[in-house]
Amino acid sequence: MLKEFCGYDESKYDLYQKEKREKIRKRILKVLLWSLCILFAVSFAYLVTHKCIAKTVVPNDSMEPTLSKNDRLIVNTVTYKLFEPERFDVAVIRRGDDEHIIYDIKRIYGLPGETIQITDGKIFINGNELEDKIKASETKLSGIAVEEIKLDKDEYFVLADDRDKEDSRFAGYGHVYKKDILGKASVRTNKFGFVNMFNKK
Repeated sequence: MLKEFCGYDESKYDLYQKEKREKIRKRILKVLLWSLCILFAVSFAYLVTHKCIAKTVVPNDSMEPTLSKNDRLIVNTVTYKLFEPERFDVAVIRRGDDEHIIYDIKRIYGLPGETIQITDGKIFINGNELEDKIKASETKLSGIAVEEIKLDKDEYFVLADDRDKEDSRFAGYGHVYKKDILGKASVRTNKFGFVNMFNKK
C-alpha cells in the first residue's frame, strides 16, 4: 500500500539500475580500449625505433656523389632479416672487432654464389658484362677482381661509388659476409631524401 501510495514503481527502478550498470560497463570498456590502443602504440613505436631502424653517420667520402661524409642516415635493419640484399643496394656494413666496430657504407654488386671480375673498367657477373645502373666514377683499378672471384653462399662483393676508394677490390677490405650487413641505408635526414633514389642513371 505504501509503495502504491508513494507512486513507487519497482519495474522502473530496476530499469534505471540496469541502465546505470550498462553506462558504467560501457565506460569501463572504453577506458580498457583506450588503454590497449595506447599500449599498442607505445609497443609499436618501441619496436620500430629499437628493432627495425637504426641511425648512423657516413664515415668517409667513398660514396660520393651519392652520399657525403657526415651525412646522417636512417638504416632499415629489418629488410635483410626478411629478404636477401639485392644488387645496387646501399648497405651499412659492420667492420672491425667487438671493441672497435665502425659502420661503413658501400654498394652491393656481387651476390652469393656469383662470380665477379673487373676488366678494363667493366664489371662482369658470371661472365656477362653488367649494365651498371649507378653513375659512378670510372673503375680504373681492378684490384683482386682482375681475376675472376667466386663468392661463397653468404658472401657479397661491394664497391664504393667513388671507384678510387677502398672496397672489395682490395684484399684489406675483402668480401662482406651477410652477418656483417647491418641493414639497408634508407633515408638521408640532413638533406632529406630516399637513398635508393640517389645517383641512378
